[in-house]
Amino acid sequence: MLQRTDFYPSRLDSPADRLRRTAPTVHAQGPKRWQGPLDEQSLARFERDGFLWFDGFFSRDRVTPFLDELQELAKDTALANSEQVIKDPQSGDLRSVFAMHELSERFDQLTRDPRILGMVQQLLGGDVYIHQSRINSKTGFAGSGFEWHSDFETWHAEDGMPEMRAVSASLMLTDNSPFNGPLMLIPGSHDYFVPCVGRTPADNWKQSLKDQSIGVPDRSHIAALAERGGIEAPTGPAGSLLLFECNTLHASNSNMSPWPRANLFFVYNSVENQLVEPFSGSAARPEFLGARKNVKPLTMQERHVEADETQHVYSN
Repeated sequence: MLQRTDFYPSRLDSPADRLRRTAPTVHAQGPKRWQGPLDEQSLARFERDGFLWFDGFFSRDRVTPFLDELQELAKDTALANSEQVIKDPQSGDLRSVFAMHELSERFDQLTRDPRILGMVQQLLGGDVYIHQSRINSKTGFAGSGFEWHSDFETWHAEDGMPEMRAVSASLMLTDNSPFNGPLMLIPGSHDYFVPCVGRTPADNWKQSLKDQSIGVPDRSHIAALAERGGIEAPTGPAGSLLLFECNTLHASNSNMSPWPRANLFFVYNSVENQLVEPFSGSAARPEFLGARKNVKPLTMQERHVEADETQHVYSN
C-alpha cells in the first residue's frame, strides 16, 4: 500500500496551530468549472461556506421508500448484530448503518442520480466513487448527538485519504427541524485544517462511531472558527439535500423532541484521491468505513424527474 507525504499531520502529542488548506474547494478548473448543474453563484457560495443547502430537493414521496427500507433493514437480526450497524450509546436504538449502497439496490441507484452526481462531479473535478455511505438516525427523546469534527481529519488519519477532495451528500429522510438535532456547520471552517491531540488507539472506530473523543478539535479552535464564520443549522422537509465539503467542521445536538431524525449520507471521493496507508499509523479501517476495493467510477443512473422536484439553494 502506498504512502504519501503528510501535509495534514494530526493525532499529535501536543496542541498545534491550525493549517490553511492547500487544496482548492472547487476542483474543476478553467472551462470545466461551469460544465455542470451548479451556477457561478452556487460555486462561489460553496467556496465561501463549504456547503450548499437545497430545500425540498426531492419530494417527500420520493424519499419515503428509503425510510421504509431502513425500517425493514432494522428488523434483520444478522445485520443488526454486525459491525456495520452502530447502536446509540445511551438508548441502544439504531444510530448508524454503514454501506447502505451495498445493502440496497435502491440506495445504490440513488448514488448515481444525475441531479446529485452531476453536482458532485463538478465540485470534485471529474469521476468519483463512494468512499462511504451511511444513515445516521436519532430517535425521539433519546437520539444522541455528534461531537464537532472534520470528516477529512478522520478519513485522513484513520483511512489514508490523501487530500481534501471529497464531498458528502446528505439527504433528509425525515423533516429536520431546530428541535430534533439537525446538523450544525461552521461556514468557512473548511479553509483550515485543525490538528487534533491524542494518538489513535487500535480499532478506534468501534468506540468513536458511538461517542467520539479522538479526532475532536480543541475547543479553542472551534470557538475561533465559529467567531469568524458563525454557526448555521439548515432545516427543512424530508427530501432536502445538504452538500458539504469534507473538511467543514460540523456537529449535532441530541434529539430532545418527540420527532425522529434520519439522514442519509453518501460520501463521494475523487478517483484521483484514492486511499493510501492511514496517516495516523493505525491499521486501515474496514471496507464499509473506507472503500479500497470498490472504487470504480460511478456512472449516472437515468430516471424520470418528478415535476415537483425543484431546487432551492440555502443562502444567508
